[in-house]
Amino acid sequence: MNFQAAAAPASAREHTGGARCVMVLGTTSGAGKSWIATALCRWYARQGLKVAPYKAQNMSNNARVVEGGEIGSAQYFQALAARARPEVRMNPLLLKPERDTHSQVVLMGQVDETLSALPWRGRSERVWPQLARALDELRAENDVVVIEGAGSPAEINLMASDIVNLRIARHARARCLLATDIDRGGAFAHLYGTWALLPEADRALLAGFVLNKFRGDASLLAPAPEQLREMTGVPVVATLPMWWQHGLPEEDGVFDDRSRSSGAVTRTVAVIAYPRISNLDEFQPLKNVPGVRLVWARAPADVAGADWIVLPGSKHTSGDLAWLRAQGLDRAVAEHAARGGAVLGVCGGLQMLGEALVDPHGIDGNAPGLGLLPLVTVFERDKTVRRREAAFGTLTGAWAALSNVAVAGYEIHHGQTAAHPQMAGDGGAVMPEGLAWQNARGNVLGLYLHGLFEDPAVLQALFGVAAPTLDATFDGLADFIDNHFDAGVLAGLIA
Repeated sequence: MNFQAAAAPASAREHTGGARCVMVLGTTSGAGKSWIATALCRWYARQGLKVAPYKAQNMSNNARVVEGGEIGSAQYFQALAARARPEVRMNPLLLKPERDTHSQVVLMGQVDETLSALPWRGRSERVWPQLARALDELRAENDVVVIEGAGSPAEINLMASDIVNLRIARHARARCLLATDIDRGGAFAHLYGTWALLPEADRALLAGFVLNKFRGDASLLAPAPEQLREMTGVPVVATLPMWWQHGLPEEDGVFDDRSRSSGAVTRTVAVIAYPRISNLDEFQPLKNVPGVRLVWARAPADVAGADWIVLPGSKHTSGDLAWLRAQGLDRAVAEHAARGGAVLGVCGGLQMLGEALVDPHGIDGNAPGLGLLPLVTVFERDKTVRRREAAFGTLTGAWAALSNVAVAGYEIHHGQTAAHPQMAGDGGAVMPEGLAWQNARGNVLGLYLHGLFEDPAVLQALFGVAAPTLDATFDGLADFIDNHFDAGVLAGLIA
């Protein structure tokens, strides 16, 4: 099939003179919106169409550096699936939670301190013009825009200030799919309840219901799908089987709590899952390495027997460091390192491994570090946001395999880290251009670069294998929805 943009009817283009829009909504967070949108991006791109993803507002500490600043990781992956260059218009508003009641606001890729200080509902009208402009520009430049909603469109307490679900759907005149997680139970009630709470005019935007994460015989669902159609006028257009290893990380929270590996376990990697963990999606490739067992650690027992302990990024380093101490994980990490066990700190994790966190501007908080590297981090007002290519120097001990390996990734951090002035010669080795720091024994390594395990050269050096490429993952997602959506539905959404 090849649905060229020229074939789009005029009625689909008259709003902004641009692309047809397909929008993925969900009955709840975690319904599968992100990966379904990613699959749609690749499916439409394979039809020869120019495709772009879009999500007006994303709340996530999983972010990527792109042209113009940073966006949510989900839209970064969706852009790659669409064979498009990721950029800030694809996720113009990003909220990065720092505490339960406060988020850093990133508008068009850049931190906006004024918006960060405003109440939640006070931001909507301030940012709407830029959100709408970004969408209109993407529509003007593409054949199809795949839009992802957030949470549920039926949150009636938020409808008046909505800028990510129904208001976007109306603005784009999008054809909407409503997905639900049937594995949770209550899927038909979720679908019907969401439909019932929508304003009547907005119900007409719903083109189909999607049952996601189904286990068992789909014929046992009858007669519920037909009954739901009679009640709402909306058909169930897909029943997607449970698929644990589709290859993408989940956008919300730790993506998979189950400890599994392909084949016999040869290495256990424990990643500390503190409350404000960020950029956890960069560890997804480890799930695809044969013999690697990935564990998300929240207590000392979770790191017992681990070969590696990883301290990942954090959106609130001092707060997560306090949590780590409260759980007793500081002692567990120190004891592991004392036994010669490998420890890796990435970004916020690197900062925790040092001697101290110094915060003269009230950015994150002061705190003593774990003392495993002779470093001090000072939090600065300006945020470092950049893509980076560099090479490790000569490493020793547990990380020697990375010696001289060239890597590519990205940095997002306020902290600036340097050797402790009174401990600069106390066994701390600094790699070229400040890429990484290693202790004298060689088992503790820290670096600011995110995306280490997404680099094929790193996987080859550390594990001697090549994980499946992202491109193969995107094609697998497209094949999956092609097999499980009713015939003609995906093409009909852009007709």
